[in-house]
Amino acid sequence: MAAAARAAAADTGFVTCQNGDALSVLDLVTGEERARWSVPGKPAGVAVDPDGDVFVVSPDSKQVRRYSTAGEVLAETQLDGGPIGVASDPARGRIFVSDWYNAQLWVLSSETLATMATLPADAAPAGLAVSPDGAWLAAAERDADAVRIYDTETLALARVVGVGSRPFGLGFAPDGRLFVGNVGSNDVTVLDAPSGEVLATLPVGERPYGVGFAAGRAFVTNQYASTVTVLGLDDLSVLATIDVGEYPEGIAATGDGHVAVANWFDNSLSLIDARTLKVTATFETCDGPRAFGAFILPGDPPGDLP
Repeated sequence: MAAAARAAAADTGFVTCQNGDALSVLDLVTGEERARWSVPGKPAGVAVDPDGDVFVVSPDSKQVRRYSTAGEVLAETQLDGGPIGVASDPARGRIFVSDWYNAQLWVLSSETLATMATLPADAAPAGLAVSPDGAWLAAAERDADAVRIYDTETLALARVVGVGSRPFGLGFAPDGRLFVGNVGSNDVTVLDAPSGEVLATLPVGERPYGVGFAAGRAFVTNQYASTVTVLGLDDLSVLATIDVGEYPEGIAATGDGHVAVANWFDNSLSLIDARTLKVTATFETCDGPRAFGAFILPGDPPGDLP
């Protein structure tokens, strides 16, 4: 592990490692691996809600688990399909899980993981995100070259918006605009969720995967380029291209002005200072980190962490 000293709240990263059937619990100030959980079924999708529940999706075993921050399994379910992405809706006590094979989304109770509803999708839904105001759920449909947007209150489909080729990961900026990484066309689609208007299509690096936001900027992981493209949220210009580890995937903002990037082939997590655009630390993880989703719990580490 290499790390630069920095003053920060001790955010905690919950990094799913698909190859290792595990999850690394990382102190994002020191880089210490506080725990390594055994998570069978090749975990990929992850969502940490503000209360500290950690939801993990294992595509191979088709399982969704709810963990405490201490690694205790609080609930578990097995779904008949291809679960992969997950997003939390804490205001309504629900999570959403994408079904890659059956072209649908599950709505599950965040407490028990019981199925509350299913939502129709199209072809190969993957990444999911809930808007900052909680009003919209967005689902990237890789094989439909589209994004579906649902009203989270009614669960009704609001609109389907065509984007670039093979969208996979996506995220809402703090101002509510939706950024979609299109791995097939090497660009990012920016759209307005309430209206469905496409605002811009921005070339980035090769195979853009995940999108995170910090310091008035968007950060896009480019799998094949082993880089992160930085976009200004004010004018959508390209500000920088940052080298990180090999095959970067999941990305999320910390509470102290950094973004954390999971490098699948390097078994590492890179921290980027969102203001200086420099990599300030590289932490070791378990084997094959993907961290596909909102994998950071902000603030001081919970007291029940090992």
